[in-house]
Amino acid sequence: MAQSAAYQKLWYPLPVYNFRVQVGSLSVSFTEISGIAVDYEHVTYRHGLSFLEGESIQTFHRSAFRPITCKRGTVLNAQPTYLYDWLKARDLRPMEISLCDEQGSEVFSWKIAAAVPTSLKAPTFSASSNDVSIDTLELQAKGVSVVKL
Repeated sequence: MAQSAAYQKLWYPLPVYNFRVQVGSLSVSFTEISGIAVDYEHVTYRHGLSFLEGESIQTFHRSAFRPITCKRGTVLNAQPTYLYDWLKARDLRPMEISLCDEQGSEVFSWKIAAAVPTSLKAPTFSASSNDVSIDTLELQAKGVSVVKL
């Protein structure tokens, strides 16, 4: 039996194709973003009574940089050199990736406190292909948090 639209909106997973990216104060279009994660370093701690009580795992919140990959189509009307200019500037910028619902309203966000580009790869050029031009930007990011809007 089919569920109502209101039920599906609350209980079905959101599709990932509808998202927005904000870098600093500028809205930037990407076709794909991967590698966003929040994790903590952990260490297995052995104390004097480990043979009786077992080992314990300690977690540490360290603000380490993690790699993120962003892909963007080259569009002449949308600042085509923005990613290259950011790579040359080598400055840390905040980012926000927001997942949107079917109306385009932001419902969930991943905020990145600081991101810096480390690599910009040009598309593969081939005269026998009809693919679109996609640039690949690799970032190092830290301070990832998840926010429900």
